[in-house]
Amino acid sequence: MTTELRRLRNYINGEFRDAADGRTTEVINPATGEAYATAPLSGQADVDAAMKAAADAFPAWRDQTPAERQKALLKIADAFEERAEELIAAEVENTGKPIGLTRSEEIPPMVDQIRFFAGAARMLEGRAAGEYMEGLTSIIRREPIGVCAQVAPWNYPMMMGVWKFAPALAAGNTVVLKPSDTTPASTVLMAEIIGSIVPPGVFNVVTGDRDTGRLMVEHKTPAMASITGSVRAGMQVAESASKDLKRVHLELGGKAPVVVFEDTDIAKAVEDISMAGFFNAGQDCTAATRVLVHESIHDEFVTALAKAAADTKTGQPDDEDVLYGPLNNANQLKQVSGFIERLPAHAKVEAGGQRVGEKGYFYAPTVVSGLKQDDEIIQNEVFGPVITVQSFTDEAQAVEYANGVDYALASSVWTKDHARAMRMSKVLDFGCVWINTHIPLVAEMPHGGFKKSGYGKDLSAYGFDDYTRIKHVMTSIEG
Repeated sequence: MTTELRRLRNYINGEFRDAADGRTTEVINPATGEAYATAPLSGQADVDAAMKAAADAFPAWRDQTPAERQKALLKIADAFEERAEELIAAEVENTGKPIGLTRSEEIPPMVDQIRFFAGAARMLEGRAAGEYMEGLTSIIRREPIGVCAQVAPWNYPMMMGVWKFAPALAAGNTVVLKPSDTTPASTVLMAEIIGSIVPPGVFNVVTGDRDTGRLMVEHKTPAMASITGSVRAGMQVAESASKDLKRVHLELGGKAPVVVFEDTDIAKAVEDISMAGFFNAGQDCTAATRVLVHESIHDEFVTALAKAAADTKTGQPDDEDVLYGPLNNANQLKQVSGFIERLPAHAKVEAGGQRVGEKGYFYAPTVVSGLKQDDEIIQNEVFGPVITVQSFTDEAQAVEYANGVDYALASSVWTKDHARAMRMSKVLDFGCVWINTHIPLVAEMPHGGFKKSGYGKDLSAYGFDDYTRIKHVMTSIEG
């Protein structure tokens, strides 16, 4: 018996539509490896229609008062809370994540983040007027940019969608958002909810593959292209956007160092680090994946971390005992497996290192020790439930190893020495440095990195500012 697949559709100018040419792709549930829906494989005509809708809607949305935009965003947040179970079901089907953790760890921060940006909508102010040349007054206006082309990733489809649309809409921009081709379901549901609150064309969703994303970024209408994704994808976006000088916002990969000094409470550090490394199957650009441990406690730490990995469980979404679900897709399973298969002879797999089961894309919690700084698994992002461990001799070597990768998104330092923690926070070349913790995020603080982790900030007033432009107005005050 063949099960009929659910039919997902684009959301353009306030209505759901199929792709203009009727093309679709199958959407796979990674917990089962089986298709559960189809989604439009959008082409040029679909992107054109979405961009036109956003451009047509922009003047009226821009000209709404900040209070009116705030009211709309607060309604969106309330609606997300009211329809949380529907959003959770769609996200779990998208990703295979545990139901309970999706309910407790994603819905509350998403709603809080929307409400934060609802408040930020009321903060569109310039500096005070002043006279900097005799007879002339200068005023600074902070304005929305225009249409924003946004591409969200598959690791947190709902939450990254919020990080995209909430600051953009709060600032007075209109949006065309493309979810990953592997995780469109929750974004389409969000479009239904948001579309019932904002005017047609303000928020549009176009599904499709990387070619669809390329068409969006290369389109002449958007004033800004924003992407959360791989370094490769970010470079392609930056190159495409440069042809007509679009503003670009890039949140790309990570390879977070976790620097553990000899005075650390090993049991507590292992508990927190293993959670931060394996949560969401390690599919998090800030995950605690690259542990650097002082040589005096290295062996004890590795033993404890390997045991923590062995005690960590992965499995189906309805299993309340699991920490994480499957990898997102077959290609990601192949990538993670490949890193382990290609390990050099001097590396040692302390725990895990294999696929779990034959149904879905599950991978065991894995710890690898004995690694050198130039090893592939140290230098490149695995994006899976894999924690590597290296040994360092002193503070200087810890900094050298920590900074010695192309990524610069997040990091953490574990020590009871306050002065050492402050020194490390100064010299670690990462957009975030956590001290004696790893991975907490709050709406009020910025998220974003340096180097090949991209540029621009998500969350916070800094993220809000990224979706605005600054205009100088000067007027004569002489009669």
